[in-house]
Amino acid sequence: MIMHKTALTHEVKAWIKRKHGPDEVVRVVPDIENSGMVLCYQLYTAFDQNPDDLGRVLFDAEGYWIYDGEVLSIAEQEQVARFIINYTEVI
Repeated sequence: MIMHKTALTHEVKAWIKRKHGPDEVVRVVPDIENSGMVLCYQLYTAFDQNPDDLGRVLFDAEGYWIYDGEVLSIAEQEQVARFIINYTEVI
């Protein structure tokens, strides 16, 4: 868990390097939890017609994150969280 303020506001794709199995592009979709206190990013396979749900990454008001799911390994979770934290829009 890393503390950081995040500002990813629209759907993007992230590359996940997997230790076992093929690497994968993941669709990261921002969402606000019902309480409005947690910023949530839903994770899906990127190019499937019926995408698989890969879980979600949640950030609290202080910027701490946690993975909610069972598909991604710890290293993969960290890759996605790091991508979200470090994402910058190219203009």
